[in-house]
Amino acid sequence: MLFERLLVHDDRGAADAALNMAIDEALLEQVTIPTMRFYGWRRPSLSFGYFGKFADLAAEREDRDLVRRWTGGGSVLHGEDLTYSLVTPASESAAALGPTTIYAALHGAIRDALRRVGEEAELAAAAAPKVSDACFANPVRDDVMLLGRKVAGAAQRRTRGGFLHQGSIQVPGLNESFRERFAAALAPTVQRAEIPLSVLKRATELAAEKYRTEEWLNRW
Repeated sequence: MLFERLLVHDDRGAADAALNMAIDEALLEQVTIPTMRFYGWRRPSLSFGYFGKFADLAAEREDRDLVRRWTGGGSVLHGEDLTYSLVTPASESAAALGPTTIYAALHGAIRDALRRVGEEAELAAAAAPKVSDACFANPVRDDVMLLGRKVAGAAQRRTRGGFLHQGSIQVPGLNESFRERFAAALAPTVQRAEIPLSVLKRATELAAEKYRTEEWLNRW
């Protein structure tokens, strides 16, 4: 297992796209133990990676909220997916693992949890040729596959304080049983809690100062 202990926030109050990204960043700023957050979206949304070109996606703005992630990767449609984030402090031994090792471990846990709820999921053995900037059109090694289709992808960001891993699982109908199995595959001790008010306060600031701004959206 990656951790000895894991804190889980089941964030049932769906936020808008900017606030969702801000909460993840605020969690990383204040993290003291490995923390996972499951969350939804107030409106249909599209998130795109830190280095994504806004001009390539601007037309999507008519139908959904757009937000630039702090993590990398391709564009992801949100609304029907199960979205999660994992923040880990630099003091944890897992923080010293390479990004691909973390990626494989988390996707292995997702695969196993999907199998336990009746889905025949597998991990991709190798990357497929890139066909677009959409995350789920481009399987890479250790992505979760179901019936030949990529159903889970993720991206990461590392700082001196730790790392943020943001992921999306595009399998309809995943319930609390799946979330519990996913978390339990990462740590023997799992504790559930509400998001601290200090995190929500900081997230409100980050959403206003960063993620809602045209400057951030049009960064590249």
